[in-house]
Amino acid sequence: MQILPSASLAPFIKNYTIVTIEKDLDNEVFYPSGYVDLIINISGGFAATIINGKQKDTPAIELLGHLTLPTRLSVAKGTSVLIARIYPHASALFFSDPLSEFTNYATDMYDVALGENRDLYDQIMEKDDLLSKISALETYFLQKLKKNETRLKKVSIVQNLSQELFRHHQQLDLPFLARNSGLSERYIQKLYLSNIGISPAAFTSVVRFNKSLDLVLNTTESLTTIAYDNGYYDQAHFIKEFKKFTGITPSASRNSLLKNDTNLQHAVNIGF
Repeated sequence: MQILPSASLAPFIKNYTIVTIEKDLDNEVFYPSGYVDLIINISGGFAATIINGKQKDTPAIELLGHLTLPTRLSVAKGTSVLIARIYPHASALFFSDPLSEFTNYATDMYDVALGENRDLYDQIMEKDDLLSKISALETYFLQKLKKNETRLKKVSIVQNLSQELFRHHQQLDLPFLARNSGLSERYIQKLYLSNIGISPAAFTSVVRFNKSLDLVLNTTESLTTIAYDNGYYDQAHFIKEFKKFTGITPSASRNSLLKNDTNLQHAVNIGF
């Protein structure tokens, strides 16, 4: 179930998703999305992410940073999580540390700010229904937004740069981006690492991957056609890049969708 944020948070939060796992999942592929996810375990069930071969059990509140490495997910049946999906440009409004510190890592937010995040978790869990839980989370985000409003200018710059990258997702032309924005290439690199967590080149690769992933999972287009349509040099380049992010080939990903029902695939690959 997906719920849209309030008007005040809509420029920064894509949606809230409640996911309840209906059967045990073991070592399922979790695709890089280009977003940062704040994940609250609202059921007490077991879940774990495996990033680059290292398993991290999901705590009460977890921040899943940008993913650029093969990632897997194991979840026990009956586990429910509430996920706030944050737009790439907006994470710096809600978290004080540079976003690069969260990249390719599932961070226990109690390790970041124990008192603040324990209070947030308690406030969420004392609510009886899902909408009230989301309302408590929204209050937290609004407080953070007010506290960090001085960061809005840089966030707006990163948003505009990212919109350019989305429009030209096939290839990154950093010199053109610099000339068009009036910023130096070095400053753009710095903005991306601190506000998004990955370089402009890495972000472009994730965007291109997601464009191609949509075609792999939702069409019958050949891999060669998908590769060329998304700016890869050839099918071999596409397969290599796909495996870099997921550890599996595009054809294996497509077969997984056929093997599992769509609802399960959406649960495993949240928001793809």
